Amino acid sequence: MTTAQIDSIKEFLDTKADLYNRPSFIERDPISIPHRFNKKQDIELMGFWAAVLAWGQRPVILKKANELVELMDGAPHDFVRNHAESDLKRFLNFKHRTFNATDALYFLHFFRQYYRENDSLEDAFLPDTTKPFDSPSLQTVESSLIAFHDRFCGLTDFFPERTRKHIATPARNSSCKRLLMFLRWMVRQDDRGVDFGLWTRIRPQQLVIPIDVHVNRVARHLKLLDRPQTDWKAALELTETLRQFDSMDPVRYDFALFGLGVEGEM
Repeated sequence: MTTAQIDSIKEFLDTKADLYNRPSFIERDPISIPHRFNKKQDIELMGFWAAVLAWGQRPVILKKANELVELMDGAPHDFVRNHAESDLKRFLNFKHRTFNATDALYFLHFFRQYYRENDSLEDAFLPDTTKPFDSPSLQTVESSLIAFHDRFCGLTDFFPERTRKHIATPARNSSCKRLLMFLRWMVRQDDRGVDFGLWTRIRPQQLVIPIDVHVNRVARHLKLLDRPQTDWKAALELTETLRQFDSMDPVRYDFALFGLGVEGEM
């Protein structure tokens, strides 16, 4: 790609990112679920859960995520820390596509154990390492995603193996699109009223773009992505391309690529 082509695409994507990165974007998107809350832990919990459930039609995703909020009495953090065993019965009929009651009950168990010992979910995504940020393994959130997967799936001896498919990891070359979307929500700080920017130990420049069907289609149309498979390596390739446009916040172009796709502009 020539310098002139890079400049032209950057200008185009900058305009579109500005158009879609605003509160009017929130209403029909899964990020509207954590925006119902003000408490940090409630935002983390429902952001995580909404992201995990984010496949299929958006109205259905929002319906099921809001159903979870109601099942937790409208106070997710308080519920996961203090629920009684009898309160779990209400989750036995919960289902969204392949996510079922077994998965929901393990999520609740993990969150209960975790939040009794930790203040923020960010700690679960921090790799156990003393390496400096410029270490290749820390230039992206790859180590963070692997660390979270291993913690989430290794909390107890009775981890239900079927639940593993809901927590992607780069170690299996998954594109990790839903977890990357969640990290974007938690980490990016731009005061535009969409992303929360609650976490500070993971940096915006470490984020990797979530490649959903819309981002995938538009990125290939604009020749920003060559790899034929849509996997972790493709997510890294596209992010590296976007770093040519903004090295400190490459994932802000998620708004442009997703918006162009979902709104039918491209």
